[in-house]
Amino acid sequence: MGVHKGKEEEALEAIVDALIASGPVTREQLGRLKIKYAKQFGLKEITTNAAILARIPEDERDLLLPVLKRRSKRTMSGVSIIAAMTRPMPCPGKCLYCPGRESQPDQPVAKSYTGREPAALRSLMYGYDPFKQVASRVHDLESIGHACDKIELIVMGGTFLSTPKDFQESFVKGCIDGVLGKVTSSLLEAKRLAETSDRRIIGITFETRPDFCMGEHVDAMLDYGGTRVEIGVQTTRDAIYQLVERGHDASATKMAVQSARDAGLKICFHLMPNMPGSSVDQDKAMFDEIFADGAYRPDYLKIYPCLVVSGTTLEKWWRDGKYTPYSTAELVQLLAIVKSRLPAWVRIQRVQRDIPADLILEGVKNSNLRELVWQYMDKNGLKCNCIRCKEYGFSREHRSITPIPDVDDLDIQTEFYQASGGMECFISARHPGTAEIFGYVRLRKPSAAAHRPEINGSPSSIIRELRVVGEVVPVSKVAKQLQAQHRGLGKKLVQLAEHVARTDFSSTKLLVIAGIGVRPYFYNLGFEQDGPYVSKRI
Repeated sequence: MGVHKGKEEEALEAIVDALIASGPVTREQLGRLKIKYAKQFGLKEITTNAAILARIPEDERDLLLPVLKRRSKRTMSGVSIIAAMTRPMPCPGKCLYCPGRESQPDQPVAKSYTGREPAALRSLMYGYDPFKQVASRVHDLESIGHACDKIELIVMGGTFLSTPKDFQESFVKGCIDGVLGKVTSSLLEAKRLAETSDRRIIGITFETRPDFCMGEHVDAMLDYGGTRVEIGVQTTRDAIYQLVERGHDASATKMAVQSARDAGLKICFHLMPNMPGSSVDQDKAMFDEIFADGAYRPDYLKIYPCLVVSGTTLEKWWRDGKYTPYSTAELVQLLAIVKSRLPAWVRIQRVQRDIPADLILEGVKNSNLRELVWQYMDKNGLKCNCIRCKEYGFSREHRSITPIPDVDDLDIQTEFYQASGGMECFISARHPGTAEIFGYVRLRKPSAAAHRPEINGSPSSIIRELRVVGEVVPVSKVAKQLQAQHRGLGKKLVQLAEHVARTDFSSTKLLVIAGIGVRPYFYNLGFEQDGPYVSKRI
């Protein structure tokens, strides 16, 4: 065993020496190099990129990181996303399609998950401990070359905001502690330390149901440092809600969206085409309604087609012939049409669940569903204007990395639209030639129903999101040639939002729902702490 380990070390040293001597290489050249030394030293396994990265001297790391970094898209939207899942707890919903402990009795996981999703597997591995889940994920990302200086936490599993308050606080504290790498004495201390820690939490997202996204739940999310809410909307049809025993109606969704949006939270809808009682035409109409009706209009979408999973009531319906899911071809066509109609201010986060194909009894099993939709769109001359498809680093039309123009040379586009009784302004900074998005800001003039005292006390506008995309640039680092962050674009977008707030929205106060670790950035721009927000007079 010792001899074998020695050969691994010798091979690793040889690879590192060869890389340093040769300078930048392609992924193909790296692969050939690893195979060469695996054969030379008689290794049974190829040396991993993570092992190589760990041995690269600091002064050579930046030069070799681009080829050694794995899964580069993990941090191409300007942040590292870290998810933590809660332990199984009762859920107020009894949805007939929902997997969980009842449908997968050998997998004790949170409701709506099978236990085989990556986040669920981590939660089981670490006994649902939020500290261990987050800390291990940070370590995993950093070991394959990703900077985790800017982290977005996502709290997953069941209906978190329906659980006991002390559990909620303890779980969020554990997540923040995992980022900090130390156990703090309280949630308050954790948040205080997270403002200036080496790893910054730029946002916290909570998954919930519409009926657990009302004023008191919104206030709780804000207290925990929340900046975005993912709402399990699924459909807009009351008849379908009733059929699947969802437990709420469309009016609850509209109230939830208004309460969360007026408080400054970003809104992500989970939508489920192919539900029992629906059809392709009804689903097309549903997606159209989502963006035509100002009571909805989410900022983000996660599209999770309905699937038949073992142990659910829906499995019985399927076996009895009462439910038949769409074919892959039907679903691809539907999603292609949906994408072609999207407004420019929405971002599609996902188009398929992380459920392994062997657990799906019926329904689309293609893990590359998004690529199939793109192929259909290309073949039929359809284009998608969603943020992800135009985002620098993700843009499909411009796969070669475009040189970044100076901030003052970017094309600034502004779009106003009504939503939830208030007004929204979406400002994006784009490449003047390719229209790729380098950054954007979401500004809101809240409705008269806004319940937060920081907002309704004077004519106010709130920045709900400020994002500069592309590869994560660590907080203390200067941007390199092909990195969009740290070039002054964020500051310019804030200035543009302030101008709109003052002149178009007649506001005298500008608030920002800033992630815990982003607050010092805004302090430097003249903002001050204001409850869960930062604000300034304008």
